[in-house]
Amino acid sequence: MLRIVIGGVVFALVHWLLYWRFIRATGVRGPAKVVGAVVLGVLWLAIVVALGAGSSYSQEPIRPVVWLGLTWSAAMFYLLLGLLVIGLVLLIARIARFPHRTRLLQGMSAVLVVAAVGTVAYGVYEADNPRVVAVELRSPKLPAELDGIRVAVVADIHVGAARGAAFTQRVVDLVNDQRPDLIVLPGDLIDGSVELVGPDIAPIAGLTSKYGTFAVAGNHEGYVDGVADWMDYWETLGLRTLRNQRAEIEINGATLAIAGVYDYAASDPYGPDLDAAMAGHRSDRFIMLLAHQPRQAPDSAAHGVDLQVSGHTHGGQIWPLTHVVGRVNGTVAGLDRVGDMRLYTTRGVGAWGPPVRVGAPPDISILTLRRG
Repeated sequence: MLRIVIGGVVFALVHWLLYWRFIRATGVRGPAKVVGAVVLGVLWLAIVVALGAGSSYSQEPIRPVVWLGLTWSAAMFYLLLGLLVIGLVLLIARIARFPHRTRLLQGMSAVLVVAAVGTVAYGVYEADNPRVVAVELRSPKLPAELDGIRVAVVADIHVGAARGAAFTQRVVDLVNDQRPDLIVLPGDLIDGSVELVGPDIAPIAGLTSKYGTFAVAGNHEGYVDGVADWMDYWETLGLRTLRNQRAEIEINGATLAIAGVYDYAASDPYGPDLDAAMAGHRSDRFIMLLAHQPRQAPDSAAHGVDLQVSGHTHGGQIWPLTHVVGRVNGTVAGLDRVGDMRLYTTRGVGAWGPPVRVGAPPDISILTLRRG
């Protein structure tokens, strides 16, 4: 509850700033001023409610309020960015002794509100329409018997607060329509506790493929309950979890090795251990590693991994955060080479926080592995 109280205070200050800049400073008066203040108050309350949904209390009865609060947080992000630009323009206007600064402020404020709302509306639409991305990847170590195997990569579903079981079911249907040979889930499937959010991810049990579904934990699996709590629950849904482990699948008389590690930033007893995951693996055989964060890649390459599959970045999720995400993670999305290893990072199919994506469309990736 402390997080909710602190967040409530911080967001109250932000909403006071928005009130001051968009209502008081622009000279809004009369009923419009009252309506503006009431709307900002309601939106502040929606954000505060959203802070604890899925972790401190059930999100199900209040999901529309949670959705509103989280979506508004994205609009607020763009409004605050815009205020920085407006402040700079007004500073230049003051230095230049521009005579109509109040009108300039009013005009820019109106444009900013329309632009922010429009951008977020588009972002809601984009986030709600995951696409299937086809990627071909070649390796000389891949056995001829495995040439053409299709692997569905489904990361960062993030059901819990704003989205529930219906979204998970849509994802399952999209994946199953592709008829993959194998399905891998590189973490961050949820946001919240097993008790409150477990039903939201339960439809994942409906995933079907020839050779099974394998999953590792991301950073969000450890934020409320223990990582093992979520992975134990996933096992009841038919997922095979890899906890610093390796699995071998026999396909057409050949062996496909899949390893999985805990999240890059996790601490013991759930820290990543590539030595354990790779123990006993023959270096002349192809091996694919599931690791939630692409930042694991240099260590993976040093351990002889051929292909690392990751998520975590969301492709930046909301522009212009794309640039920050790329600097932190070393990549944003797609195929990269790290030493002799290939790294594939999916944008993920869901969204963390606001159910909004701007310039970073969600995807389910179908990797076709080829020998060569």
